[in-house]
Amino acid sequence: MSRLVDRIYECAFVPDLWPEILAELVQLGGALSGWLCISNGNVLRWSASSEEARADLRPLMESGWIPRSERFNRLLRAKQTGFIPDSTLYTPEEMRNDPAYRDMLHPRGMGWASATAMALPTGDDMVIALERAYDQGSASSAVLGTLNEVHSHLARGSFVAARLQLERARAATQALALLGIPALVFTDNGKVLGANQLIETLSGFISWRVNDRIALKDAHADALLRDAIATVNDDDAPNVRSFPVRNADAAMIAHLVPIRGSARDVFFRCAAMLMLTPVTRPEAPPVDLIRSLFDLTPAEARVARGLAAGQTVKGIAAESGTSENTVRSHVKVVLTKVGYTRQSDVVALLNGLRPPGPVDDA
Repeated sequence: MSRLVDRIYECAFVPDLWPEILAELVQLGGALSGWLCISNGNVLRWSASSEEARADLRPLMESGWIPRSERFNRLLRAKQTGFIPDSTLYTPEEMRNDPAYRDMLHPRGMGWASATAMALPTGDDMVIALERAYDQGSASSAVLGTLNEVHSHLARGSFVAARLQLERARAATQALALLGIPALVFTDNGKVLGANQLIETLSGFISWRVNDRIALKDAHADALLRDAIATVNDDDAPNVRSFPVRNADAAMIAHLVPIRGSARDVFFRCAAMLMLTPVTRPEAPPVDLIRSLFDLTPAEARVARGLAAGQTVKGIAAESGTSENTVRSHVKVVLTKVGYTRQSDVVALLNGLRPPGPVDDA
């Protein structure tokens, strides 16, 4: 048991261990399989005790069927501490008529579970369910007692993991604040998880709404932001979206950068970062900054910086020792990656990106 407890706390830092933890809980609960789901009404993240269980659950999780089910929501409404059996939530007749049992569990040879629900500091709910075989019946009080010996550790470990998520989001925005870039990080449904002080002061461009949401005061820019948030998880969505944001006195460029791949885990819900940069600075930004924001090659980034510095295609070619046709090819790629069709728009965008401090011309 002590080894399991240690592994639970390790999960706060290494979320890839959750399938192993769920597999051990399945053994303690005498179950066939187990799963974990983090939800705010929709599935945000989930894991399962085995590859077989994951394959079985994937269509139900990805369709949103599980968090919409009455079984799932009765567990949340019960607000009971610890693992509880299905018999606490349903009468036998209700179980026979409920679609979760009739259509999902019974055909799979299951129908009894020991489950728990926990509220996370992110405002989301986490459910862990250990699915038992139908012919086994409900878990005994002894089995539930064993599971509840580790329940407090599961709750604390999950709390730590969720707090780490919030700290990561804040750290990311503060790192950009050091570069003078107003920024915030939000989830895939638009909830802000972290924002630096620079963006919090931009009241002329941003309005803060209830439930940690924001809106851009420029209606056209806000529509573009809403669309970017709605499609942030789409594989075909651009790596970076950039668009102007205006008010009566000034203009800024909004950059929405998706957070993908290994940067996201079971608890780390950050979906994208929004950065706002002014378009009034005349200096060209560093090459490294241009590369990182728009996924350019070193040659493409140098061409982009040359344009921002006011150089012509001929001048960039002479300085770099390449042909004008090569430079024009790089310009076309830069336009595509940045998301504009006019060179002047790219120049205006890049001139708003220079952070405080000396510029590296390398």
